[in-house]
Amino acid sequence: MSFDISVQRKLDDRIIAAEFVSDGGLTALFGPSGAGKTSVLNMVAGLLRPDAGRVVVGAEALFDSTANIDVPTRRRRSGYVFQDGRLFPHKRVRENLLYGWSIADPDDRWMDLQEAVAFLGISHLLHRWPRTLSGGEAQRVAIGRALLSGPRFLLMDEPLASLDRARREEIMAVIERVRDELKLPILYVSHDRDEVERLATAIVPIG
Repeated sequence: MSFDISVQRKLDDRIIAAEFVSDGGLTALFGPSGAGKTSVLNMVAGLLRPDAGRVVVGAEALFDSTANIDVPTRRRRSGYVFQDGRLFPHKRVRENLLYGWSIADPDDRWMDLQEAVAFLGISHLLHRWPRTLSGGEAQRVAIGRALLSGPRFLLMDEPLASLDRARREEIMAVIERVRDELKLPILYVSHDRDEVERLATAIVPIG
């Protein structure tokens, strides 16, 4: 599944823009902090509307300013993994995971809870509260919640930024498995050159 992205948006006093085509794998939006990488990711997700351009994933146009197409965020079927995980603090791990399952259209689900738990190795975490998890454990759960939402592609915004070296290695291995075993296209934001060179099948400079 390919990404065909050409977007532009004025934010404050500057223009955020990106234009690229990539064929599946993991496409990294790479550049310094503040360059607008997350804004581009949010335009693909439908959380931020471009002033002009297009967002095409696979053969489906999710946004096209000239054709007046703007598919609602929920119908874009993207799984979003944030830098800080953003788990629901009032729900245990199992309920956080099942939230992803609950928001997916039944016809779009391609992984169930048991499969996600086994894939990520988190069966021992199911009854824990988010506040008791390490950063790496929380990111595993966040990835599981995204996978259970039935996504066609994943969006990852600096998912390793808040982790120590050992946890970074652990989560990079998980991301590699998602890329290589699940064959799920990933649009990935990072400012870390070593991280991008290890994970990316295509690199798009931003800023």
